[in-house]
Parts: sequence; structure tokens; C-alpha cells
Amino acid sequence: MEKYTLTYFNGRGRAEVIRLLFALANVSYEDNRITRDEWKYLKPRTPFGHVPMLNVSGNVLGESHAIELLLGGRFGLLGTNDWEEAKIMAVVLNIDELFQKLIPWTHEKNTTKKAELFRNLSESDVMPFLGRYEKFLKESTTGHIVGNKVSVADLTVFNMLMTLDDEVKLEEYPQLASFVNKIGQMPGIKEWIKKRPKTYF
Repeated sequence: MEKYTLTYFNGRGRAEVIRLLFALANVSYEDNRITRDEWKYLKPRTPFGHVPMLNVSGNVLGESHAIELLLGGRFGLLGTNDWEEAKIMAVVLNIDELFQKLIPWTHEKNTTKKAELFRNLSESDVMPFLGRYEKFLKESTTGHIVGNKVSVADLTVFNMLMTLDDEVKLEEYPQLASFVNKIGQMPGIKEWIKKRPKTYF
């Protein structure tokens, strides 16, 4: 039986989709949350100089999306064929573009500057994201982003919507609101969200 250890900071950030994968699959793992002081000593021992990284029974894998790909495949969450797998990864990479743009906003401590940052991002990136995925779900016959069952794509979109939860009104996007409720009520996901550490991002 494989032993999994996920190493990241005490935050959701780039590790949360990975944690959601473990939660949904009901697979146990060590959630190793490191401090900034610990990071100074750990950084030289990581594959690419950053986290998250996943230790699988002594084998270490870096890069969040590579980890998601590995676990998604092992847990049956990469669709039913290579076309669906490619579409799932397209969604993951598309959401990553938005994630990158949100980083300054998530780390801004000044409330006035933070609000201004989000206003700018809202028009250029957040609203188009919401509209795009509302349309995807409206056109879906299954209620999933890709294919006819839950996948890494669903968890990635769900996680982004949870990140934006305090800033956007999903009642204006009924498909997304229903989607968030459905994924959030899935066994494993519901329990994880209830017990996970409260962090700002």
C-alpha cells in the first residue's frame, strides 16, 4: 500500500486541489504543513525549489499539476478516454492562468489596495471566468465540466469558486451555484471542507 505525504504551507493555495482529490477518493495521506522557517531548510531538497511536493513511498514528485495528474489517474478522476483527459487538463491550465493573476490580490494586506486589485481583476478576468464556466455547465448534459462523472476539472473549478466565494455573487450564475453545492456535498469533500484548517488562502 502506497504511503502519501503532501508537503505545502499552511494554506490552500496550490495544494488544495490535491487535498480535495485525496478527500474525494477517501485515500489517507500525511498533510505536512510547513512554516516559513522550515521552508528555508527544505527548499534545496525539493525537485524544483518550490512546493507542493508529494512523497509517494519514498519517491518525490514536484509541481502541483503533475501531482494532480498522477492522483487523478490513480483515483479514476481523469475522464474515460484520452480526449476527456486532454480536456480536463485544458481546464486545469486555464484555471491556473486565473490563479496566477489572483496571487497579488490574495497576498495584499491593505484592505483598500486589496479591493482595488479585485475590482481591476473582476472586469478583466473574474467575470469572464464566471461567464465561461456558467456557459460550459449550461451546455453540459451531465452537470460536470468534462464528461459524465466527477473529475479533476470539477475539483479545480470548485476550488477556484471557493477562493472567490466572498467576492462574487453566485446567485447571478445559477449553473455555477448549483455546481458548487453539488460538489461541496459529495462524500469526502463535505467532511474535508468542514474540518480543514481555516486559512486566508
